[in-house]
Amino acid sequence: MDGVRWSDAVEAFELEYGALDAVIPHLDHDQLLAPSACLGWTRADLIYHLLLDAQRALVTFASPAEGPPDKDFVSYWQDFTASDDASRAHARFVRISAAAHSDPRAIAARWHETARAAVRSSRTTGEITFVTTQSHVLTTANFIATLVVEATVHHLDLIAGLKHRPSPVAPALSITVATLEGLLGRARPSRWDELTFVLKATGRQPLTEDDRAALAESAARFPLFS
Repeated sequence: MDGVRWSDAVEAFELEYGALDAVIPHLDHDQLLAPSACLGWTRADLIYHLLLDAQRALVTFASPAEGPPDKDFVSYWQDFTASDDASRAHARFVRISAAAHSDPRAIAARWHETARAAVRSSRTTGEITFVTTQSHVLTTANFIATLVVEATVHHLDLIAGLKHRPSPVAPALSITVATLEGLLGRARPSRWDELTFVLKATGRQPLTEDDRAALAESAARFPLFS
């Protein structure tokens, strides 16, 4: 893959975190404790997971590496599965940690503060070519693109069941689609718009029989990650 431009990645990251920030601080107690579209997590759990991602961003932006990269913004996701032992342990850790907060609104407040710091820090990374995270080395732009994908998919999880909430921003959706098409090895079926492709490719919406026919042998690979 050719990767993404640093300026495009930073713009998408800033805009998508801003879009999340237009939702998260305004959720009330009951909305935070209601189920998200991420199986097994409430919205508060999901926001805690996003908080951990923003914290990891701050650490990674301060962790330059010599290179060469061993992952790009697509291959980063190839080994990811939500059903392995590490993912199950993380899901349990998130639920327990989120539940330890006496008020779920405190999680939203912590995310707001940390996300703003992560966005500010991302703007200072232009001179850093490579960074290291989770035992991998990526270009800074490709790493930021992975944050964009994570934020975009979980944005959809967060607003599921909520009315009149902003959807992921177009630049973030574009990077997410490019990532999923890279994993699929082909363009999305023309019958799907970008949002539908993201929901189906990540298992948020089931494939219909017509979808399977359009995908042919590629249907067996869905979800591409979840």
